Amino acid sequence: MISRSVAHSTFVIERAFSAPVARVFAAWSDADKKRRWFSCHDDWAALEYRLDFRIDGTEINSVATTAGIVHAFKARFMDIVANERIVYAYDMSVGEARISASLVTVVFEHQATGTKLTFTEQVVFFDGHGDADERREGTAVGLDNLVSELAGG
Repeated sequence: MISRSVAHSTFVIERAFSAPVARVFAAWSDADKKRRWFSCHDDWAALEYRLDFRIDGTEINSVATTAGIVHAFKARFMDIVANERIVYAYDMSVGEARISASLVTVVFEHQATGTKLTFTEQVVFFDGHGDADERREGTAVGLDNLVSELAGG
């Protein structure tokens, strides 16, 4: 029998980018750009990626580990203000198990040297799957990839 539980967490990651806000925002709103930097595991196989970047639009990202286990990210955009903020809700599944649900706010701010990005995630983990440190680490890897994407690869 599966032990049912929930574990809540909130974390914030701030990053500074030398690129202007419009360029950083475009890396979130353009499917080709987002697909390149979004993954936190370069050795996993991409199965499906779709981005319908608009309020009530969706984002789907399915990948398989080297062992063939499917990880699926399914999001819906709740609010988008061009070059200012993105708010989306998403759930994560591993195989057939839904492991978490989250609300994310991404804020883009003009800085003298480029862009300040503030990423805030409120997450609930289901039935002992995952934890906040693991999620924060995966998000940080993705944001590191974004730095590389903005630098031209």
